[in-house]
Amino acid sequence: MPKKETPGKNIRITLVRSAIGYTKDQKATVKALGLRRMHQTVEHKDTPALRGMLNKIIHLIKIEE
Repeated sequence: MPKKETPGKNIRITLVRSAIGYTKDQKATVKALGLRRMHQTVEHKDTPALRGMLNKIIHLIKIEE
């Protein structure tokens, strides 16, 4: 049975600090979120996996619900 999509919340994520000088896994997390340059904003669905990624780089980003 196909999974029904429920209208969930979206989260806007903005990169406000550069990942230069931080660890490889933090740089990879920024890239995996789709953030390529400073002050770029992307939208993602709010999931537990996404929240874990955001907690890893919380010092580099700004989050809007």
